[in-house]
Amino acid sequence: MADITAANSVPATSAEKAAPRRRQRIPLLVWFGLVWIAIIIVVALAADWITPYRFTAYDLRNRLAGPFHPLHWLGTDELGRDVLSRLIVSIRISLLVAFGATIISAVLGTLMGFLAAHFRGLVEQFVLMLADFQAAMPFLILALSVLAFFGNALPLLIGLMGLYGWERYARIARGLAISAGAQGYAGAVRQIGASPTRIYLKHILPNIASTLIVSMTLTFPEVILLESGLSFLGLGVQPPMTSLGNMVGYGREYLTRAPWIMLAPASTIVLTTLAVSLVGDWLRDRLDPTLR
Repeated sequence: MADITAANSVPATSAEKAAPRRRQRIPLLVWFGLVWIAIIIVVALAADWITPYRFTAYDLRNRLAGPFHPLHWLGTDELGRDVLSRLIVSIRISLLVAFGATIISAVLGTLMGFLAAHFRGLVEQFVLMLADFQAAMPFLILALSVLAFFGNALPLLIGLMGLYGWERYARIARGLAISAGAQGYAGAVRQIGASPTRIYLKHILPNIASTLIVSMTLTFPEVILLESGLSFLGLGVQPPMTSLGNMVGYGREYLTRAPWIMLAPASTIVLTTLAVSLVGDWLRDRLDPTLR
């Protein structure tokens, strides 16, 4: 009888050990997203060292050269500028705008959410009213108006993109901060004399950071697409500087004669947004306690 019990216990133990391994296994598509994001970040950081030519250098003898050219692997545009060099620099500029805007949006939204959760009353109603206005206002129209009136400087573009999506962080931070404030640990820290700043930054923020990080990964590709759309319309990054959207907008005039000018940055935009979205969905499944 003891032998039968021991025999039955072995498979159960093996299954219990195998179950966490299956749960911890990273899907193949997520691996693709992680690898692609790592490649893009390395390319952006090392852009000054890996570009074959200056992104503004002309090679008039090889105008509109096709891909796999001995001197230009991704071809050239109508001025003979190397598409690969311009693509590498464009990746750096687009990631700079996207990272900067996402961080600004997350910090601003979290701060507004904490203010609404702490003061409540009129302050909370004012923050929620601003969030409703932001959600109801088409951001592309607002961005076009601001850039057309104030110009197209890169710091202004990053700051303007930073206003995109802040209402999401504000709603998340407000709801989670109110929930955390109703729990015992926040009340205990408050009773021993901790300041509101310490309570929110040292105790509440670490507990809601995972949810905010997931929200950032989902907003990041939207910022890339928005910046690309503005640059495509001619109100984003301005020449001689280049970005992915700027390259797409520039290459549309040569779509029939030299499609590689537009296809290279367009493919990079699609793959980057897809990779970040895949990783963001995976992080949401792993970090969101309501989905476990």
